[in-house]
Amino acid sequence: MRIKHPLSLAVSMAVLSAGTLSFSNVALAQGSEVDELMEEVTVTGSRIQKTNLISSSPVVQVDADDFLYRGITRVEDLINDLPQASATQTSGIANGSTGTAVLDLRGLGQERTLVLIDGRRLPPGSPISDGIGADINQIPASLVKRAEVLTGGASAAYGSDAVAGVVNFIMVDDFEGVRLDIQNSVYHHDNDNGRLQGFARDRGFDTPNGSVTDGDTIDISFIIGGNIGDGRGNITAYATYREIDPVLQADRDYSACSLDGAPDSFVCGGSSTIPQGRFTDFGALNGDDTSGYDLILDGNEFADRNGELFNFGPLNYFQRPDERYTAGVFANFELNQNAEVYTQMMFMDTRTNAQIAPSGAFFVTDDLNCGNPFLSDQQFQRICGDFGLTRDDRVSDIVVTRTNPVTMEETESRGSIAIGRRNVEGGPRNDDIRHTSFRGVFGIRGEINDNWAYDFYGQYSEVSLEQTYNNDLSITRIRRALDVVLDPDPESDTFDQPVCQSVVDGSDPNCVPWNIFQEGQVTQAALDYLVLPLFARGTTDQKVFSGYVTGNLGDYGLKLPAAERGVDVVVGLEYRSENLTYEPDQGYLSGDGAGQGGPTLGVDGGIDVKEFFLETSVPIIEGKRFAEALTLDLGYRYSDYSTDETTNTYKVATAWTPSVDLRFRASFQRAVRHPNIRELFRPSGIELFDMANDPCAGEVVNNRIGTRKVDEDNGAVFYEFNPNGRTLEECVRSGVTPGQFGNISRSPAGQYNEVRGGSPDLEPEESDTVSVGFIYSPEFVEGLNLSIDYFDIDVENAIDNIGSEFTLNQCLDTGDAEFCDRIRRGETTGTLWIGEDAIISPDVNIGFFNVEGFDINVDYEFDISDYGSVNINYVATYLTTWDREDVPGQPVVDCVGKWGATCENPKPELAHNMRATWFTPWDVTLSGSWRHIGAVDDLGENEADFDSQDYFDLAALWNITDQTQLRLGVNNVFDKEPPLTADAGPSIYGNGNTFPGTYDALGRYMFLGLNVGF
Repeated sequence: MRIKHPLSLAVSMAVLSAGTLSFSNVALAQGSEVDELMEEVTVTGSRIQKTNLISSSPVVQVDADDFLYRGITRVEDLINDLPQASATQTSGIANGSTGTAVLDLRGLGQERTLVLIDGRRLPPGSPISDGIGADINQIPASLVKRAEVLTGGASAAYGSDAVAGVVNFIMVDDFEGVRLDIQNSVYHHDNDNGRLQGFARDRGFDTPNGSVTDGDTIDISFIIGGNIGDGRGNITAYATYREIDPVLQADRDYSACSLDGAPDSFVCGGSSTIPQGRFTDFGALNGDDTSGYDLILDGNEFADRNGELFNFGPLNYFQRPDERYTAGVFANFELNQNAEVYTQMMFMDTRTNAQIAPSGAFFVTDDLNCGNPFLSDQQFQRICGDFGLTRDDRVSDIVVTRTNPVTMEETESRGSIAIGRRNVEGGPRNDDIRHTSFRGVFGIRGEINDNWAYDFYGQYSEVSLEQTYNNDLSITRIRRALDVVLDPDPESDTFDQPVCQSVVDGSDPNCVPWNIFQEGQVTQAALDYLVLPLFARGTTDQKVFSGYVTGNLGDYGLKLPAAERGVDVVVGLEYRSENLTYEPDQGYLSGDGAGQGGPTLGVDGGIDVKEFFLETSVPIIEGKRFAEALTLDLGYRYSDYSTDETTNTYKVATAWTPSVDLRFRASFQRAVRHPNIRELFRPSGIELFDMANDPCAGEVVNNRIGTRKVDEDNGAVFYEFNPNGRTLEECVRSGVTPGQFGNISRSPAGQYNEVRGGSPDLEPEESDTVSVGFIYSPEFVEGLNLSIDYFDIDVENAIDNIGSEFTLNQCLDTGDAEFCDRIRRGETTGTLWIGEDAIISPDVNIGFFNVEGFDINVDYEFDISDYGSVNINYVATYLTTWDREDVPGQPVVDCVGKWGATCENPKPELAHNMRATWFTPWDVTLSGSWRHIGAVDDLGENEADFDSQDYFDLAALWNITDQTQLRLGVNNVFDKEPPLTADAGPSIYGNGNTFPGTYDALGRYMFLGLNVGF
């Protein structure tokens, strides 16, 4: 139903009351042409179409011009810059990337943010883990008319998933003409950080120096459209192409090595899985046990490793390469005065590559044949002969006796050898991820009579995944290729030559020996044997059938005495079904990929829901003194799921306008999120999580775990890397034996194992959102619009995993079996990262999330005589509460102004954007913006507190002719470096020692674009 609104100041005031204050220049300003307001209006958060555009909940609007001013080609980048959003899966993620771009409002998780196109759902973005959020890659920026962001629950209007809020993209569907848009953009950075370059040189690592220009992006969009049937309909078609070049971490001096330690004592760290090979029994790392060793290859001999590390950072992508095609058609046609048919058909094909450092043998062995013919006499002596073994023995024949430094007890253990050897000959690992999606909407709408209208539609969406993981190695083949003997068969072509034991016994005739005991002796045949390509395929599909009727009941007598209008109502039904299939190959399923951290398991499941919904808007008072308007909005939705769960959601909202320049609004919304398919049906398997250190790993210093260091200048003893190390009593609670205490090794990559999985017993989570605010447009300051809204989002029974680090610390602190029983330390090693050593952390209904704060919007437009007009827009969020309770009754973690540990990625107390735009009378528009991200403190051991960050952007638009526009701009004008930390790991969306997406990670961004119409 298309409602045309009269030309009046009341319309302008109503738009303001809707809370759709633009992120930049808006059509709401009192000085703009009222003709722009004569359009169909559907307020996000409600299906009631209102002649006065009153919204009882705050909605932040991003206009099409904002894409131009920022030179944005990735839609998620612009939304993530809003203070209400938190960056997660972006183009700056390599390790752990899903290849999608998702949105996360209030930092409550992508699964709690519902994304719509013209009020209709986008499907789940990918069947891959952490890809369940809608993929914004499907949305062509050139077709976005505006994006409306409603934070807080909206399940009564839209159903499940709208817990943190809704992002509704309103698309151009009435285009006339032909338009071609081309833009090229690059990053530029001056590598002049001498301190960080020095850290790399101290380690013998390469580091970039001087200016670099990279990350080229070319974005082309073509739009053609026109009216048909004497103006009764329109067809708008589009096609876009985008290609993004990669940026390596090697290209920035602040990411050229993986940092370690606290900011005031940064060093270049790295992985002890090194190209020369690390050979260790993990028993002598702290120098307390002379029977152990930690060796490195030197020629064809072993030498002490002395802390040698591999710099894995440079080969990781800091910006993934990307190639994307989109195409689609939006069409509508009025059959008669009572029926209009419409359709949206959208296609996307996107392919990206997530490259990280080479794979290798990540300490997946525990034994070695002392008679391995590749071992030189010196090497044999170091790992076998010194322990009384002969060439006929194996390392596991060693019996080691250790004396615990705390208990002084002697314990015996079998000998073992762990090998960390980086496959630099085979090149980096890369995850080739391709998504192809289709979304089709077909509907009919129209007016039944003067009071009633209807809208019915069906929607089908499908996303297909093709994933190929290249250059990983097989754990099984590594073990076989290192178990080498001299061929005893005189009939064989390789008699008395090194061959795999599996060739001799026939268990694997294709095995090729891997000679990592002599420099330069790795053969291509060995690499071909070891490399294990991994493949996964999957799909998601979504079906939606929805319909509603809307009407005004005034003619039926349902109108309050003090109101001029009757009661508006919407009544509707909806059916949705979603299915997900993820099919990894046997290499993934078995966990045989050495660089995968554990098995990647398949998922196959589906859910559907039948829903009834009702909305009503009741004008209570209109046109009275101190009550220009007083309205009550109500909404209800009943949902019946195929999992035998039923839910009820509702909203109560009111708006009061005491005068033409002031409006108050308040709302309460109950939202529900049903567990998604992965949360319900995902099998349990090992995944990785980031933790600076295991508090029980390291040497014993003064009866406590720590790494003892001595200041070279004054001889003072201090602790490094693990200041929160635990006592024997505490570590025993987590499964550490007295013999292991002081002999447990840290993870060289800062990543540990956790067992994750879904559960069919999960219950829906519920949230209550309270919003109270006002909008003020003073008559005495023409063009000024101000809104301030308080929000309180309380998510109960939240679906999440209990943080593994939280579980470990609670066990160490309390000894509570609820936590300690989830810790699975290795019987021999005592670690939490080797093999299947892990913390059990499945998805459960945890305690709660609670987020509170204030949203502030200011928009001011004024004329400057004969020099045009200026618009100033300010959008800010001041966060007062961001609490998380993992287990009911356990400590609540306050995350405001924090990051790290349970708080994960940064949650600044204050974030704001301010833009000033000058519309000159010379066909040129100039715009500048200031983006501010408040300071955040690190909850981790390294205490990497981030100072507040400020970025400044400039842009210019020149209308060369009525049909041709040139634009250029620079974001992050001063090339500000991002804040750095050693703990920004992939499990919390970190990369390159920082958080790309949250901060400008690549430096100065420059763009040049041309828009031509025909």
